[in-house]
Amino acid sequence: MSDFLKSVDRRTSLAGMNRMELLLFKLDGEQLYGINVFKVREVIQTPSVAPVPKSDERIVGVADIRGQTMPIIDLPKALGLTPVSEQEMAETLTIVTEFNSAIQGFLVRGVDRIVHLRWEDVMPPPDTLAHVAYLTAITQFENKIIEILDVEKVLAEVSGIQDVITQETIASARERISHAAGNYFILAADDSAVARQQLRTIFESLGINYKIVDNGKKAYELLQKWAKDAEDGMAPRVSERVLMVISDIEMPEMDGYTLTRKIREDERLNDLFIVLNSSLSGGFNENLTAKVGANHFLSKWHSDELAQLVMQRLEEVEMQKAAQASG
Repeated sequence: MSDFLKSVDRRTSLAGMNRMELLLFKLDGEQLYGINVFKVREVIQTPSVAPVPKSDERIVGVADIRGQTMPIIDLPKALGLTPVSEQEMAETLTIVTEFNSAIQGFLVRGVDRIVHLRWEDVMPPPDTLAHVAYLTAITQFENKIIEILDVEKVLAEVSGIQDVITQETIASARERISHAAGNYFILAADDSAVARQQLRTIFESLGINYKIVDNGKKAYELLQKWAKDAEDGMAPRVSERVLMVISDIEMPEMDGYTLTRKIREDERLNDLFIVLNSSLSGGFNENLTAKVGANHFLSKWHSDELAQLVMQRLEEVEMQKAAQASG
């Protein structure tokens, strides 16, 4: 097992182009679940855990990992499965993840392996699947269905903390862009239900029109349709209609990197302003963002930061229009 755990550590720093590496694990029974390896810092034997009074019942306690204190979350319990008992703790593993510079551990009953997949082989989950509210996608490996978890949703529920747009930012938006916001449109793609709801809140607070889809393929298909409408004289150019495209990086069917490349390769779309975001922090995201031609990278979700970027972009476009009109 030790060699396998070391391989997890090595691969967490890899960034793929329209491919993913999935860490497979078990929670309760033989069903396999998955998490994108990019989200994983390491896998360890579950350490000694100190209880936290009055914490969420899904948090079994906190542990010290090389000087860093992190909460340990009973992932089976969070999904409504059989909780991990105190007697089992010593036999469990902990998947250590990092989101927006915060570290947390998820208890699992066993780790299987890492598998390499193409994003196009990863599909949105059907509504009939168990735990569908906690899934971002499903895929198949060796004739088995793999359920890919929306760990961001679990974290949002357990922490009870929501990153909301502040009243100061809303007041600033009313002063700076309220006269023009309703004339613009944002297309966003994210496979996390939590992230999609947060985007809705931000856009509605700013008073800007939007369309949100759950993967890059759907976003690209919409852009292709709008580009065709423009070619047929039924609508203005896409860049005149869409203020920006905001895309998650890790998504089923088509990831954010591939979506960006496809947009840049299409002369009807290649002047769009593109923002890529991820729950992961780290240089590889910023470097690949620049390499594929996106305009900006954001570590999600910092609502005020995204709102400020939207306002800044809208003001730039308004100034460009005014300059063209006066010229």
